[in-house]
Amino acid sequence: MKKILLITVLVFSLLFSAVSAESNGETELSLLAFNVGKADALLLRSGKSVYLIDTGTKQNSDKLLSMLRSEGIDRLTGVILTHTHADHVGGLKALVESDIVIEVIYTPAYYTLKKEDGKHPVEKAIKKTDYQAVYLSAGTELPLDGGKLTVLGPVELSETENCNSLVLLAEGGGGSILLTGDMEFPEEDSLLKAGVIPHADVLKIGNHGEGDATSSQLVITVQPKLAVISTSSEEEPDTPDPRVLRLLAQQEIETVVTQDSENGVLVTLKNGEITVEKK
Repeated sequence: MKKILLITVLVFSLLFSAVSAESNGETELSLLAFNVGKADALLLRSGKSVYLIDTGTKQNSDKLLSMLRSEGIDRLTGVILTHTHADHVGGLKALVESDIVIEVIYTPAYYTLKKEDGKHPVEKAIKKTDYQAVYLSAGTELPLDGGKLTVLGPVELSETENCNSLVLLAEGGGGSILLTGDMEFPEEDSLLKAGVIPHADVLKIGNHGEGDATSSQLVITVQPKLAVISTSSEEEPDTPDPRVLRLLAQQEIETVVTQDSENGVLVTLKNGEITVEKK
């Protein structure tokens, strides 16, 4: 009887330790910022959840699919398109036509269409498939295994499409990652005034590090330990902007740029610790 009781206590202790470890944020939260030129394609993973945030350009779609497969990705919990510009949604058509299964495709409820045909590029990309777009707005929480994924903005419609970018906060691994799409100063200002910009350990710099984004007030509010910039200076010579790099340096924020690695930059949060690896 004592042996049975001892075994029961040990099993309970192990289960309690596992639950405690999970509640202490020991599930890894990772962000792989793919090198897709002056474009965004970000793979966010936590437990069983795998999201692709933006899909790069049409020209880089084959490279994106190859990199996803090299990461062992055959199913995505969701694809999140932050806004309608081609360097964020351009690879979607190739992705939906591939053998990678997508559970849900998300796009912003706020958008401004500039093309003459007036057709939403996400809707066009999925037109001949069984997929349907789900439109996101501020305050929505998406499922994230072992963590939390929240839509913070935009909080108002803008005539500047970059300022309709979805802004997301991913929490897990004992820390957090703020993802900003191509958010420029006006959207930054509206979110700061709304009081929804939090501290985050990692900041994905908005609009590829261009000078029309990443204000000092945003950086001071977020207080990140690490900044990630997704761009190519060859394609867009004014990125990253010297002002943005100076601001990050002045605040002693480590900065990584996707163009400096062949396939991208992997950022991992575990137990509150950040690790960075070039892929």
